[in-house]
Amino acid sequence: MKGKLISSAKIWMAIYPSITLFLYLFGPALSLLPLYQRTFLLTIALVPFVVFAGLPLINFIIQLTTTKNEKA
Repeated sequence: MKGKLISSAKIWMAIYPSITLFLYLFGPALSLLPLYQRTFLLTIALVPFVVFAGLPLINFIIQLTTTKNEKA
């Protein structure tokens, strides 16, 4: 159970800033589209980004901080 909570937190830490930045940059242009098209474009862009860049970055940062804490 603890592992699932940690995984959920990592995914959230990758998804939340990604969605926020995407909507900040492209929100006005996307607002002209219907909801289903906006959702499609958001997911087609962000799912691969989160899987291949966001989560590895979060894991790398956690590994760095964990390693520093173990050495101290």
